[in-house]
Amino acid sequence: MSETAQATNTGAPRLDSETWEIQPRRAILAMPEYHPPLGGRDALRLDFNENTHAPSPRVREALSTLSLESFTIYPERAPVEAKVAAHFGLKPEQVLLANGTDEGIHLVTYTFLEEGDECLFATPSFFMYDVNAMAMGAKLIRIQMDSTLQFPYQRMLDAITPKTKLIILCSPNNPTGNTITRDQIRTIAKAAPHAVILVDEAYFHFFGESVMTDLIEGHSERSQESPLPSTSTTGSESFGREPGAPRLDSETWVPHNILIARTFSKAYGLANLRVGAIAGPVSLINHLRKASSPYNVNGIALIAVNASVDDTEYIDWYVAQITEGRERIYRALDNMKVPYWQSHANFVLMHIGPRHKEFVDGMRARGVLVRDRSSDPGLDGCVRITIGLEDQISIGIAALRDTLAGMGWTPAEVNKPETAPKETPDYE
Repeated sequence: MSETAQATNTGAPRLDSETWEIQPRRAILAMPEYHPPLGGRDALRLDFNENTHAPSPRVREALSTLSLESFTIYPERAPVEAKVAAHFGLKPEQVLLANGTDEGIHLVTYTFLEEGDECLFATPSFFMYDVNAMAMGAKLIRIQMDSTLQFPYQRMLDAITPKTKLIILCSPNNPTGNTITRDQIRTIAKAAPHAVILVDEAYFHFFGESVMTDLIEGHSERSQESPLPSTSTTGSESFGREPGAPRLDSETWVPHNILIARTFSKAYGLANLRVGAIAGPVSLINHLRKASSPYNVNGIALIAVNASVDDTEYIDWYVAQITEGRERIYRALDNMKVPYWQSHANFVLMHIGPRHKEFVDGMRARGVLVRDRSSDPGLDGCVRITIGLEDQISIGIAALRDTLAGMGWTPAEVNKPETAPKETPDYE
């Protein structure tokens, strides 16, 4: 008798291949499913906040030296991590490269969140925060922005509890373009010393402010920030400290709990190669490094990063192009009486109203892709446009005028209620 027949005759129920279904963890079942609309992007790409030009010329130069033999070798991440760390002013062991900021966010949630932990972030924001935190079984605490789309600073502070394990702060924020001040970030980090504070600075180059200097060992400066709110109902001063422990002093405080995410997909123009960086205290980075795959960033991407990270001349030129283009978009929207929000990133969020899908389709028909953000909480009728180079902005503005005119659109439409059902938020 065969082993299979013997196993079947023991009285155990036979496995039926036609009806047996393997289920994932409950947290995965509960996760929202996203479908990035990447198909058919053969028009002017003003939809995904990518670099719309090209990376540094040094990238092409470096890649031209690749030999076929180099494709047979496992990638070595450490030398490029040291290069990036030096660019940030940090020690090599303070930086971990990842397969895009997406993987960086995943590693942070995978490393630090247990099931039932609380993860705080403001919405609307980057959809991958939801996806990754939910995958770990965490409880999501979403702090909704009001109609001004300013960062809800006080409400974020008030939401901190002893169960808070991760706070994600995106500055400049996608898709709104608003920012969080350095003093606000530091105060939040002090109010939650028991939690990891992940500061997503994907759009840093278009804003210029960062908390990266706080990670430099021995860095100390006298801060003019407000002290911790002593009247907060959260009792945040006592979290993670014994009763009677000394209060954190803003003049000498070193952020032991801040991680910073950066990307090479935006200003550096390497979105197709997927490279991001997580910077932070050595103790936290060591945990992330342990959780990371040793070969998560491919060798071609590492060569490109190594070549482009020090090309400040190119970055300065590209950021200047985006800054000037952003002002042109503002002027055009003012002229067309389209409401919008001030942005510190390489995109502008505008308010079209309930005919937002018709507007997006009209722009596509005219060869310009823009991103419909109406599925995001609090962004009914909103559409985001990426800032490109001078000639791309001219094309984009012309398409805006023609589309709105073709629709017979009027500014009064933005106040009409949304009637279409909400969809799953987009990815980028």
